Amino acid sequence: MMTTQQFGQKGWTPERIGSLVGKTYVITGANSGAGFEASRILLSKGAKVVMLNRNPDKSASAIEALKLALGQHIDVRFIQVDLGVLASVRHAANQLLNTTPVIDALICNGAIAQVAKQHLTVDGFESQLGVNHFGHFLLCGLLFDRINEAKGRIVMVGSNAYKMGLKRIKFEDLNFDKKYTAWDSYAQSKLAQMMFGYELQRRIKAAGKNVEVQVCHPGASRTNLLMDTASTFNKMLWALMSRIIAQSAEKGAWPEVMCATEQGLQTATLYGPTKRANTVGPVDQNKLDSIALNQDMAAKLWALSLEKTSLNWSL
Repeated sequence: MMTTQQFGQKGWTPERIGSLVGKTYVITGANSGAGFEASRILLSKGAKVVMLNRNPDKSASAIEALKLALGQHIDVRFIQVDLGVLASVRHAANQLLNTTPVIDALICNGAIAQVAKQHLTVDGFESQLGVNHFGHFLLCGLLFDRINEAKGRIVMVGSNAYKMGLKRIKFEDLNFDKKYTAWDSYAQSKLAQMMFGYELQRRIKAAGKNVEVQVCHPGASRTNLLMDTASTFNKMLWALMSRIIAQSAEKGAWPEVMCATEQGLQTATLYGPTKRANTVGPVDQNKLDSIALNQDMAAKLWALSLEKTSLNWSL
């Protein structure tokens, strides 16, 4: 797909955001990296932020850092969730629904990457597919009605890895039991997450619902995404490369903040950095590989995801 530049030479920047007072944003994986920076930007504009994170101690430290930077008055809180455990996702969604009357946007930012050796979640999924796709799929389904009531948004934070690896969902061997590689399994998980986003766009339009779905990616950003999961070699390689090719975590957060706040965004579109093969630079539309819009594969993935998560989502 060809791209159209919407935001001029400078691309989108947070300067375009007006007051967000009265708005509530829910962000997964928000205690560090792009999720933390997205929280900071939204809070600085007056929004409320609910962090959905796995680690309570790191979440407390993140909230303390945000309050030191922005003031004690900011409205930020934390609900614990492990996206790799479906029971945890259900528990967190219930807590959120009981305490949060309005959700203006759910930003599906949390992820794991380049898991060195095959690891299965407690629900039996390859860990990257379990966290990056199935966990978010269930969370979106459980929160959908609340987001719909607010005429809100769902933001899928994907990765350029979607168009690499095998470039398909390996339905015959989802967990890569026959031949596991950290790269192919990660690429599949991000492709699944993005295909889900575009399929959700189509289903919402067909059902006449009020939720806007956007898909973006952060490019190459200096975050700790690989630090807990990648092989020692890949950690060292990324540490070296990130000094040369990567942008800041703050700029990595801009695409997801844009997708959560900007008016007039397009469907069937991928937003992210536009320079150096979409790794850094001004934020705008990217060329989208057609694999992400494969409707037959997406419909099969949707049905499989409903089955695997035991979710009743009549959309």
